[in-house]
Amino acid sequence: MLTCAFLPPSSPDPKDESCLTHLFESFTDPNHNLHNWTKPTFSNPCSDFSFNLAGVTCNNGRVYKLSLQNLNLQGPISPYISNCTNLQSLDLSNNSLTGPIPEELQFLVNLAVLNLSSNRLSDGIPPALAMCNYLNVIDLHDNILTGPIPPQLGSLVRLSVFDASNNKLSGPVPSSLGNRTGNLPRFNASSFAGNKDLYGFPLGPMRNKGLSVVAIVAIGLCSGLVSLVLSFTVVCVWLRSMEQRRAAEQEGKVSQMMPDY
Repeated sequence: MLTCAFLPPSSPDPKDESCLTHLFESFTDPNHNLHNWTKPTFSNPCSDFSFNLAGVTCNNGRVYKLSLQNLNLQGPISPYISNCTNLQSLDLSNNSLTGPIPEELQFLVNLAVLNLSSNRLSDGIPPALAMCNYLNVIDLHDNILTGPIPPQLGSLVRLSVFDASNNKLSGPVPSSLGNRTGNLPRFNASSFAGNKDLYGFPLGPMRNKGLSVVAIVAIGLCSGLVSLVLSFTVVCVWLRSMEQRRAAEQEGKVSQMMPDY
């Protein structure tokens, strides 16, 4: 005899609803790739009826993976994404997202993969990402991130992929990333390339910030102009003195020719 046990569906988590709602509201979706992202589905995103929510993967009734790459999404990343507390993989690469990387990502304590590459994200890399102890992948290449690379990221012992190339980062490459010791994976120059103000192993030493070519040309032009003005002034003074001398000589000749009365 076969017995069938019907397990009740897991109840939705209100945090997942908040996470997806705010994320959807922060995005602009010009191509309507998220056409089935609607408020009714957010209330229970992992139900049988909404399990095919675009880019959302569930496990045990919770959102554990967001794959929203190559969708031409615009706008900032909502800090409420931290409400998807069971999230293990976040891929928002190859969009047109702007604004900072939310510091609230630190609350995604189960996060293993973070791919925010090929967007227009700005400001600095949050040091608080080091709170995500399970991170294996941090891919931030091809954005416009500024400031230093947080050395705290070197404490992520599971980190095997790190790419911050082609940004506007500055300062030294943290030795905790560029020169890791023991059995920890080391990251070569390609992980840091394309940041002209970044230096230190495995990149080259700090560059001397000498005068640019434009500044050198400008200085040369200004020097030439000053020399020309000085030369012109000297010539004018000399001509003026010669005229005064000739006038004085001419006046002397005229006075000698005048008869005395």
